[in-house]
Amino acid sequence: MKLQDLGLLAVRLLAGGMMLTHGIPKIYRLVGDGPVKFADPFGLGPEISLVLVLFAEVVCSILVMIGLKTRLATIPLMFTMLVAAFYIHGADPFGEKELPLLFFTVFGSILISGAGSFSVDQWMGDRKSTK
Repeated sequence: MKLQDLGLLAVRLLAGGMMLTHGIPKIYRLVGDGPVKFADPFGLGPEISLVLVLFAEVVCSILVMIGLKTRLATIPLMFTMLVAAFYIHGADPFGEKELPLLFFTVFGSILISGAGSFSVDQWMGDRKSTK
């Protein structure tokens, strides 16, 4: 066991868990009564835009937390955070862009470093190598 692997586990769990606190409330916007009101930065429609954000903030966050397809799961999260920083908060002061940029940096670091030893990716890799 390396300390770096414990650090990666902590970062994955905390960043993914904190991102879930942004994603889970958005589920109610999709299934609630009335029309969906959500930003549509690419002209796909507010419903599709919301589903894409939910995929990133909920599904990909869970994948990062458990360490399954971790590097791939960080890409939608990073993209979503760039859209949040420069489209949603584009005209806002830096303080409003700070959190999405911090998330972008953390998920970018996970993309570069991988999930570490305490991950489903590692466990599955170990199982493949013993067959």
